[in-house]
Amino acid sequence: MSTLCPPPSPAVAKTEIALSGESPLLAATFAYWDNILGPRVRHIWAPKTEQVLLSDGEITFLANHTLNGEILRNAESGAIDVKFFVLSEKGVIIVSLIFDGNWNGDRSTYGLSIILPQTELSFYLPLHRVCVDRLTHIIRKGRIWMHKERQENVQKIVLEGSERMEDQGQSIIPMLTGEVIPVMELLSSMKSHSVPEEIDIADTVLNDDDIGDSCHEGFLLNAISSHLQTCGCSVVVGSSAEKINKDSTGSFVLPFRQVMYAPYPTTHIDVDVNTVKQMPPCHEHIYNQRRYMRSELSAFWRATSEEDMAQDTIIYTDESFTPDLNIFQDVLHRDTLVKAFLDQVFHLKPGFSLRSTFLAQFLLVLHRKALTLIKYIEDDTQKGKKPFKSLRNLKIDLDLTAEGDLNIIMALAEKIKPGLHSFIFGRPFYTSVQERDVLMTF
Repeated sequence: MSTLCPPPSPAVAKTEIALSGESPLLAATFAYWDNILGPRVRHIWAPKTEQVLLSDGEITFLANHTLNGEILRNAESGAIDVKFFVLSEKGVIIVSLIFDGNWNGDRSTYGLSIILPQTELSFYLPLHRVCVDRLTHIIRKGRIWMHKERQENVQKIVLEGSERMEDQGQSIIPMLTGEVIPVMELLSSMKSHSVPEEIDIADTVLNDDDIGDSCHEGFLLNAISSHLQTCGCSVVVGSSAEKINKDSTGSFVLPFRQVMYAPYPTTHIDVDVNTVKQMPPCHEHIYNQRRYMRSELSAFWRATSEEDMAQDTIIYTDESFTPDLNIFQDVLHRDTLVKAFLDQVFHLKPGFSLRSTFLAQFLLVLHRKALTLIKYIEDDTQKGKKPFKSLRNLKIDLDLTAEGDLNIIMALAEKIKPGLHSFIFGRPFYTSVQERDVLMTF
């Protein structure tokens, strides 16, 4: 890192986070705009490492950079602006969310930021949406905390008369720490355990002489089909290190909160008992996700103590919404695309590049079908100006009469054009069971 100018402010409070594995994150910061002194950093979170890549002064300087020019910010109340900086001269990238809030009785501008080396740009970009969504939810909770803290301080001033309240809003830092740490752990986990971009087919079950050598045909069919239907998102669990990665104890606890926060639904694959479960379709997942987040924020708003605001308590506070029920369900929709692929790929001789080429061709066909589906819907709706009403014609014209085939192509199209799933099925909202009934009537 190049030498940066030291900050004009005194030392900033810092929390070092012990992370397992390599962390791509240099730091996370919480800053605010001071009407007299300008941008100021309130707190720094950094991975605990032996080698210090950025000094506190350098981190403060970079965090201040994100708030410069925000003095004339003119945004609607509650708006959150996402800023993405690539500072080549400093060798870093900064993702900063700018928002307004009440602190010390005055409305001010704040920034919650994460700082990464520029060398991690290609690693971070696919995770940008996830990080922004998580940071946005943290800000929503932070606003509630600021408001509640301000109310409590005002009440205390009234009760205690002349007592001067110093350092109001300080307790927001522990709350932010509890929320920032999982984001840092997520990035660290993705860096250490993410699937490589290129996978040798020789290391997969597709290299076997016969599908029965590695796993049951029906299990593999369900796993691949469900994985594609849930936009390529899966959690694979098992007790054998030869089958799946696990922790040192061989146990696995599904991170329910993380799964609910994910932008896409997830498939749960258990290689011990050969079961495949999947979350509801994309539009229903988004609906459940928003209900869960609103439930969490509502519970956070009603909480009267810091203990009541703990994450584990918040999840189960709202009796009107039980998000832990029926989240994973059986694979309801069968497909012909994956079945035909598996039937054909094992007829090719293993050990050569033929199977790799055949797999690449299969994925290319799926991608082209997704693009065709998007174009079909755009033409039929005049690019969203009219509602889509010809699902039956679409299924016939694009040879997607099998519900599983339609789900796979819709999932791929959703990743290319986000919001497509909700546009087709979300008006009115259908549950997965209702959607199945609707599909059967077309």
